[in-house]
Amino acid sequence: MTSHNEEYKEITHTHDGVTHTHMVKEHSHHGHYHSPEVKKKELARISKAIGHLQHVKLMIENDEDCSDVLMQLAAVRSAINSLGKEIINEHVEHCISHAIEDGDTQALEDFKGAIKKFV
Repeated sequence: MTSHNEEYKEITHTHDGVTHTHMVKEHSHHGHYHSPEVKKKELARISKAIGHLQHVKLMIENDEDCSDVLMQLAAVRSAINSLGKEIINEHVEHCISHAIEDGDTQALEDFKGAIKKFV
């Protein structure tokens, strides 16, 4: 199958007992699938971090106590770190295991590089 002069291949995986087929670009890494439940949890964590960060902005605009601002920034950092850990776990459990099944060693190298940057 071609589209815009790009080659595609069909990849089939089973996630949480449900089999899915994805069309992915030949030169791309493995296909990604994330369950709606996982996405919902990750988006909730992002929203929480955004809410904390918006509060930090208001605190600075209102000349609030620096100690309180730092505490709020700590909450932002914690929310982002928790999201990162969740994404790492999800990626290992699903994406990396499927990439290995597909023989996609580049996905593993890319993931190792991403972890180095995250930590």
